[in-house]
Amino acid sequence: MTYSFETAVALRTAGKAEEARELLLALLSGDEENAELHYQLAWTHDVLGLEREAIPYYERSLSLGLPTEQRMGALLGLGSTYRTLGEYTRSKEVLEQGLHEFPQQKEFAVFLAMTLHNLGGHSEAMKLLLTLLAETSVNEGISSYRRAILYYSDRIDQVWE
Repeated sequence: MTYSFETAVALRTAGKAEEARELLLALLSGDEENAELHYQLAWTHDVLGLEREAIPYYERSLSLGLPTEQRMGALLGLGSTYRTLGEYTRSKEVLEQGLHEFPQQKEFAVFLAMTLHNLGGHSEAMKLLLTLLAETSVNEGISSYRRAILYYSDRIDQVWE
C-alpha cells in the first residue's frame, strides 16, 4: 500500500496524530526538500503538544516555499507556537509578517493581539481587537456602535474631563 501525506492528514484529522507523525517522518526521510511534508509535520507536532519540536518544521517549510494557503497556515502556526513558548518577540515578527502578506486573513490580528498583550502592549492589542470586532461583527448592537468602537479603539486610555 502506498502512503501519502494526504493519508497522514486523514490520520491526524481522525485523532491519530502519533500515527500521522510516524508516517510523515517516514515520508520525509525519502523527500527532505518537500515543503508540504515539513508543514504537515509541524502541524502534527503542534497537535501532539510538541510545540518546540514543531518550530524547525515550520521554519523549513517556509524556507523551502509553500503555496499561498499553506504559507498562510505555516506563518500563523509558527507565530502562535512561538507565543505559546514565551518567545513573544519572534511571535510578533512572524505574525506581523503574516498580517502584512495576508491582510484579508483576520486571524493574524487576533493572534498578534494575544502576543502584544504578552509583551505588555495592552492598548495596541485592544485596538487590534476592537477594530476587528467593529469591522467584522454581524451583531446588530455592535454594528450600530461601529463608528464609536472604531473611534475609541486607539483612544482606549484617554480620559475626557
